[in-house]
Amino acid sequence: MQTAEPAWYCARTKPKHEHIAAANVNRHLGLEVFLPRLRTERVTQRGIMRVVEPLFPCYVFVRCVLEDRLNEIRYTTGISSLVHFGDRIPAVPDAVVGRLRECFGSEEPMRMADDRLSHGASVVLADGAFAGMNALVLRALPARHRVQVLLEILGRAIPVEVDRSSIVLKKGCVADRMPLLALAHEEMLRA
Repeated sequence: MQTAEPAWYCARTKPKHEHIAAANVNRHLGLEVFLPRLRTERVTQRGIMRVVEPLFPCYVFVRCVLEDRLNEIRYTTGISSLVHFGDRIPAVPDAVVGRLRECFGSEEPMRMADDRLSHGASVVLADGAFAGMNALVLRALPARHRVQVLLEILGRAIPVEVDRSSIVLKKGCVADRMPLLALAHEEMLRA
């Protein structure tokens, strides 16, 4: 009798329950789980908030012999289903998960390198009198930890210098950050 080899599978989680699902699968089923996460900054009404979010919202990777654990995984708190195409549940290639693990090696979230402000980047001011306003970066002034931005005030575009910590890059989704992830990974390898 041949024993099936464990493989990686992608499980869909309930919204905002990735960490709960990962912990439950690991703790209650004893299975290996991989949940790559990012540490980012987000602008709120109270200013800049540092948050941890999953690289793949609503998904975790689980390593198991699927035939032995299918129902247990499906009914774990936080899991809504396994990714499937019709009746087929595809395995995620070990090389794909391996490459992701190289980038997100530890359990700690990868810090996003949002400090790479370039000319023309769209930002949101998070602090001060202009909090919540959109602006365009004219130039970064790294020696003084300041950034010159173009801000529309009373119908005119005015160049204004602001503290670097008071702005956040305006990004729509994690896919927009992929070049930054690649750069952060390259820096990590050089260190």
